[in-house]
Amino acid sequence: MQKSKTKREKAFLIGVVLGNTSRTQIDEQLNELKFLAATAGADILITAMQIRHKPNAATFIGKGKLEQIISQADELECDLIIFNDDISPTQIKNVQNIAGDEMKVIDRTGLILDIFTKHAKTKEAKTQVELAQLEYFLPRLTRQWTHLERQMGGIGTRAGAGETQIEIDRRLIRNRISRLKSELAAIEKQRKVQSHGREGTYRIALVGYTNAGKSTLMNALTGAQVLVQDQLFATLDTTTRKLDIDVGMPLLISDTVGFIRNLPHHLIASFRSTLGEIMGVDMLLKVFDASSENILQHIDTVEEVLNKMDMSNKTSIMVFNKIDAVTTPELLSGLKIRFKNANFISSLNNTGIDILISKMQETITLEFIQDVFKLSFKQTKVMDTIYALTRVLSEKSDYNGISLEVEGTRQSLDKIRQILDE
Repeated sequence: MQKSKTKREKAFLIGVVLGNTSRTQIDEQLNELKFLAATAGADILITAMQIRHKPNAATFIGKGKLEQIISQADELECDLIIFNDDISPTQIKNVQNIAGDEMKVIDRTGLILDIFTKHAKTKEAKTQVELAQLEYFLPRLTRQWTHLERQMGGIGTRAGAGETQIEIDRRLIRNRISRLKSELAAIEKQRKVQSHGREGTYRIALVGYTNAGKSTLMNALTGAQVLVQDQLFATLDTTTRKLDIDVGMPLLISDTVGFIRNLPHHLIASFRSTLGEIMGVDMLLKVFDASSENILQHIDTVEEVLNKMDMSNKTSIMVFNKIDAVTTPELLSGLKIRFKNANFISSLNNTGIDILISKMQETITLEFIQDVFKLSFKQTKVMDTIYALTRVLSEKSDYNGISLEVEGTRQSLDKIRQILDE
């Protein structure tokens, strides 16, 4: 029995060329879907593609093509059919009816949710994942689905939201969704309290396409032991560490969940709390895999998500990681020509890290504002705070007190003024 839970499932992947999408683009998306499926624990036996003007209302792909795919899947003893697109609950139900009880049918979002379930470790991440699962599965909770969850398990029905909701009606699920949203609101409130305690600290966030090497870069910059795996969505929880760079004030750097193309809006919304960690940062390090053939699409995806979060104008540094893995020199030289101000590094080999740190120092201090604080001798206890939160350019004393010429962020200077006014 235990063996059946751990065996790798055999998957059949389906891609559809629709509208203005090209066959090449779908080929690239299917390659990414293969990586997603492998991360979830599946072996990909075969892929199929169909070109259509629009999706079939009942089964997404044509019924004849679907019957051909299911016949092939039966011959290969596939356990799983995965659509590259997000398909409606009705379409999944119809395809499932044709496929029969021995084969599961899921779409791209269902697969991503399964990976999230595998990788969620903290209470916050597990709460977010369960909420996303329930909102996804609520319209899909038919007798067919509950039968599959009870009898089959595995990818797309992994323990978590699935098994615990088998015999529960929609009203109870909606109540659970409401409770989860309340829990996340409490987590968000706690996060704001923590953020308030970090005022006066310059904050940096690592953002980028999933599996771009953000966690490896985090370790290279801080010496932290953040989990590093060659998998999509290896990091779900935001990890924050101190960063020891001399700019005259404390620095914190956060490693965040990676982005991915075609991530459904409701998934972004469900993970708003995690992504909310980077809303208040001062700088973004946008990290990309320089060895990826799809790097330009990855850049577009990250910029699109940041734009949706109203963060497109945030101070940022572009970082091309994994230059040690680039096998085509022309690709690297082309990126250097196109992105002249970017940093090219290998976090794994520590190549270019010193240059990146210098760039970060330069970018941070360019934003500094100069000011002068005049302290009476009764206020000298504030000097430690001023030295901690700013770069002190000069210190002069006379019979009236102490005058400090400083430079720092507007946030740091405002905090010092608030302390002095109390």
